[in-house]
Amino acid sequence: MRLWRRVGSNPTGQVWLVAAEAGLAGTVSPMTLPDAETLLFDLADNGVLTLTLDRPEKKNAANAQMWDELLVSFQSVKHDTSIRALVVTGSGDAFCSGADLGGTRSGPKRHQLASMRHIHDVAMGLHELPMPTIAKVNGVAAGAGLNLALGCDLIVASDRARFSEIFARRGLSVDFGGTWLLPRLIGLHRAKELAFFADIIDATAAKEMGLVNRVVAHDELDAFVADWADRLAGGPPIALAQTKAMLNKSFNASMDEALDLEGWSQTVNFSTADTREAIDAFLNKREPEFEGR
Repeated sequence: MRLWRRVGSNPTGQVWLVAAEAGLAGTVSPMTLPDAETLLFDLADNGVLTLTLDRPEKKNAANAQMWDELLVSFQSVKHDTSIRALVVTGSGDAFCSGADLGGTRSGPKRHQLASMRHIHDVAMGLHELPMPTIAKVNGVAAGAGLNLALGCDLIVASDRARFSEIFARRGLSVDFGGTWLLPRLIGLHRAKELAFFADIIDATAAKEMGLVNRVVAHDELDAFVADWADRLAGGPPIALAQTKAMLNKSFNASMDEALDLEGWSQTVNFSTADTREAIDAFLNKREPEFEGR
């Protein structure tokens, strides 16, 4: 059984405030480190947690156990203020080839629906994380694996990466949030093109289409993502969490509602030690040190 692998020690903060969600403060305890067979975890001193899908012999296809372990992990990560940024990647030469359909059999509709609702909980678990998330796509990302990447806040791809909404080739419709994510990222007609034809596209095409933020040489992927994650981890956790929540809600909000949320969020920010620290650092021409409180 694979256990968490911690890199160094990490102080735990005291409060997450997300005014866009509730405008309330709360204290949380450090994450209980789960055992996992299909995932690897590294938590570095700067608060960057790397979650690695670890079924390389199956190109990291997600089986029932991986779905279970992802759900528990996302639920745990959500309530650990020592984690300042999350990187999701895959072992070997793949990110995630989608759901593992090996041994899948048709069953009663109620059982199929219950199974899908469980997978939907995983997608929502990722979506609701307060800290910034980065998908480090080192190889193929297909089906639910592609939508797992798209569910992260930022996507950095190796020039060897390949992408596909493969569902139609398997006689399936798009899932794991793809029908919500794709139109928001690339527009409705492009989303339909990817979903209907289930073509495999390379990293350059994905970048041109707006699926990914950056494409870098394969041997530069780790360093590039580490730099982005370090910059995110050094940012103000409360303010970033609020910005993330507001951006995620922006397509469903009017301008007036968006301004209201911004007002509440700034009110919370000005009550935090982090904002006071940022202002003092600005006035004294130094870099701020944010603690998430």
